[in-house]
Amino acid sequence: MRQAGPGRRTPSTPQEHSVSQSTATRAPAQAGARPADHRWWVLAFVGIAQLMVVLDATIVNIALPTAQADLGFSDGARQWVITAYSLAFGSLLLLGGRIADLFGRKITFLIGLVGFAVASAIGGAAPSLELLVAARALQGLFGALLAPAALSLLTTTFTDPKDRAKAFSVFGAIAGAGGAIGLLLGGLLTEYLTWRWTLYVNVAFAVVAFIGAFMLLKHDGRNRDVALDVPGTVLVSAGLFSLVYGFSNAESHSWTSTRTWGFLAAGAVLLAVFAWWQTRAAHPLLPLRVLADRNRGASFVSVLLIGAAMFGVFLFLTYYMQIVMGFTPVRTGLAFLPMVGAMMTGTILATNFLVPRIGPKPVVPAGMAVGALGLLWMTTLGVDSSYATHVLPQLVVTGFGMGLIMATAMNLAVSGVAHHDAGVASAGVNTMQQVGGSIGTALLTTIASSASADYLASHPGGTPAVTAQASVESYSATYAWTAAIFAVGLVATVLLYKRGAPRYDESAASAVHM
Repeated sequence: MRQAGPGRRTPSTPQEHSVSQSTATRAPAQAGARPADHRWWVLAFVGIAQLMVVLDATIVNIALPTAQADLGFSDGARQWVITAYSLAFGSLLLLGGRIADLFGRKITFLIGLVGFAVASAIGGAAPSLELLVAARALQGLFGALLAPAALSLLTTTFTDPKDRAKAFSVFGAIAGAGGAIGLLLGGLLTEYLTWRWTLYVNVAFAVVAFIGAFMLLKHDGRNRDVALDVPGTVLVSAGLFSLVYGFSNAESHSWTSTRTWGFLAAGAVLLAVFAWWQTRAAHPLLPLRVLADRNRGASFVSVLLIGAAMFGVFLFLTYYMQIVMGFTPVRTGLAFLPMVGAMMTGTILATNFLVPRIGPKPVVPAGMAVGALGLLWMTTLGVDSSYATHVLPQLVVTGFGMGLIMATAMNLAVSGVAHHDAGVASAGVNTMQQVGGSIGTALLTTIASSASADYLASHPGGTPAVTAQASVESYSATYAWTAAIFAVGLVATVLLYKRGAPRYDESAASAVHM
């Protein structure tokens, strides 16, 4: 035991000694931030970075038709503006999480911010499709560093259970509402400036987040106890790349194409080999101990399914409001704001009141049930439906259900994880959401195309009324299938989540034990 040096007071009583030990135990968990009164500012700046990553998925979608007209690329090439980002982001997330554990969360977070901003500026100035696609891939690469570092910083900064619940309610609302905010912001920038500003705006987000993070976050240094699992990195990156690429090909080709099922099969095999290797590796990339807890596994499944389901709400309801109802991009974004409010209400209610008292088992399944109800209600939308009486109620119901799910699942997916595994656990959550979104993109787009083609085949003539109804039928089919995804989530979460409220251990570095 060290001797007290000059100016250092040795605890003189057992009580003081106990307090000193407790403080020392909690010190590593607070490595992410400066004194406690700065934690909420850390949340603000980390939230800005997370918002930038999340809304990037939809803000570019709104601007894509204008960008296509400006740069003159074909409909077939258009998908690569989206796919390039999801391929890089989805396949490198686990590596990004482990890099955060290896080299420190602050430096990884700052590098991710700078790289994402530079890639966004290159994409905004791109004179050709090729450079735009390359910039989107770079965004995905740096986003794979940024997203897990952001979530793990939140996990290690908020160690008090009550404060963590509040922080995750905000973070979950950002993750859930970022898509809708992207629709609104993308519409405003495209309509009143140019499509290029949907990429340039990331520079402003990144500058604010960088300044705040640089000033408030403490340097946590390299963790010498963590080593990089190179074979595991290659296997999981190649497997996730093949999986995301295969689902992306289902949009432009078909499910029977070798470019679809071939890559899907290769991805499944590579991920199976990766799982086997994690049981043999001396320093596994994704330690199985991270997945061992039932609540954490249930949360990973929840994030995967809601990632797929949210696509059905945002994308196809956007099409419905713009194509069938004739809304402008700005009006469409504004129309989603009540859903954002309902989502935030659900997250606050779940994380601050319900889960601490009754646990996740009733709350997340209830969110799945409410989400399914909202989507089934959306199948009643028709050509002549109005926003106030037909669209708005469904949006509020669905948003509230998503709010009950998102923050709860994201919180429990990283709670109770050892300090040195926080980055890879956070990366796992983001990977589930990204893969879920890719699955939703491929599955629901194929369903929509088939429903529209079937209706047109049985109603020949090609009149505007028939075409509009075909679009409505395609959207209704996606709403029904999205409700089915929520139903699967309802069954899975009832079976997987443990009963009772999570138990908190105040002296543990991660603060939460399920």
